[in-house]
Amino acid sequence: MASDYDVVIIGGGPGGYNAAIRAGQLGLKAACVDARETKKFGGTCLNVGCIPSKALLHASEMYEKAEKQFPSLGVKTGGVSLDIKQMMAQKDEAVEGLTKGVEFLLKKNKADAILGRGEIIAPGKVRVTGADGKTQDLAAKNIVIATGSEVAPLKGVDIDEKQIVSSTGALSLSSVPKHLVVIGGGVIGLELGSVWRRLGAKVTVIEFLDRILPTMDGEVSKQFQRILQKQGMSFKLSSKVTGATKSKSGVKLTVEPAAGGEAETVEADIVLVSIGRRPYTKGLGLEKLGVATDPRGFVVTDHFRTNVDGIWAVGDVIHGPMLAHKAEDDAVACIELIAGRAGHVNYDAVPSVVYTWPEVAMVGKTEEQLKAAGVQYKVGKFPFMANSRARTNHETDGFVKLLADAKTDRLLGAHIIGVEAGELIAECVSVIEFGGASEDIARTSHAHPSRSEAVRQAAMGVEGWTMQS
Repeated sequence: MASDYDVVIIGGGPGGYNAAIRAGQLGLKAACVDARETKKFGGTCLNVGCIPSKALLHASEMYEKAEKQFPSLGVKTGGVSLDIKQMMAQKDEAVEGLTKGVEFLLKKNKADAILGRGEIIAPGKVRVTGADGKTQDLAAKNIVIATGSEVAPLKGVDIDEKQIVSSTGALSLSSVPKHLVVIGGGVIGLELGSVWRRLGAKVTVIEFLDRILPTMDGEVSKQFQRILQKQGMSFKLSSKVTGATKSKSGVKLTVEPAAGGEAETVEADIVLVSIGRRPYTKGLGLEKLGVATDPRGFVVTDHFRTNVDGIWAVGDVIHGPMLAHKAEDDAVACIELIAGRAGHVNYDAVPSVVYTWPEVAMVGKTEEQLKAAGVQYKVGKFPFMANSRARTNHETDGFVKLLADAKTDRLLGAHIIGVEAGELIAECVSVIEFGGASEDIARTSHAHPSRSEAVRQAAMGVEGWTMQS
């Protein structure tokens, strides 16, 4: 039996559920279809990504502070011990509460939440197959693909979620590994590696390129690696893993220089494969419909429209940063276009954050990108060592770096390593979104003492009048 909708969204993650919510707000009849086996909306982000990882990052930070930092602050706690079972339980509790919150928001905005695997069997028609095999057909004027992404595989290293894990398995280990090897020096690998290092694991990161965080500013990558090394993390850069052999005692990895050369063996009890993610479009019926995809599997779109009338796509399945908040922005813009309104996303104003300790955050262009484009720019930098709040809190690692157009002073990029960098970057995101200048930050009053003053001092530095260093 068919049900008629203005829009059917396939995928219940940040792109999907926000699309359904916005559709409901604009008076469109909407349905959100999700196939997750746990029967929980929220996608990878809420279930096995952003949210559970942040719960473990926070808990492990508290553990390390209590174990190593409290005594220097005059706080005596006695012996500190780890209860990994309770740490996982509080993580699961956070996930449970937020996924139920998504279901509530869908209901509040009169969007139907439908469990099952969605397939586009024709333009304007989605067939949903439930876990019991039963099907129902949904008729829709518009269909939005918001199926997100999946872990990119690594040839020769098969994930079993026991000894060789993806980010999903790394969020649910029952004990602390003696030696965790992380394959990939990107955001996810560094975050999860830092969790288990704080809890007592030896952590080695193997990265194919010659630096970690390869998409971020080069100066930031180098400084951040030094900070992580000081904390105890080890790195093998310009290296590739070509094979893995499992045994009862652990995993032996075959590692070679990226440029070619003699192989070596690295042993670990747990290996985390974290080389990136790829768009997930399996079973959607895109080939039969003729929906265009590129060689890497991304759906080709123009302002979220595919080449097939009435079919749209948002989030990780299309080009742009694979980030939950980018998917949310895509979703809002896409639905507003469907509703006949203006919809647009400025990808130069989408921030990226690494939620380690300290955090790393960026928005806009890197120095390398500006140089490659031939853009003349100015740089303003300020170290947290010279920031009064950071000094008071003994949290002085890192700096703020701002990049502005040499002629117009328009802010082009912002890069921050430091405690709460993910919060501090918001000011720079707003300035870039509004087309503002570094002077707009430099001339704006910032509370004292606060870490945000470091952003202002860096902005002053663009014109050479930093006052506190």
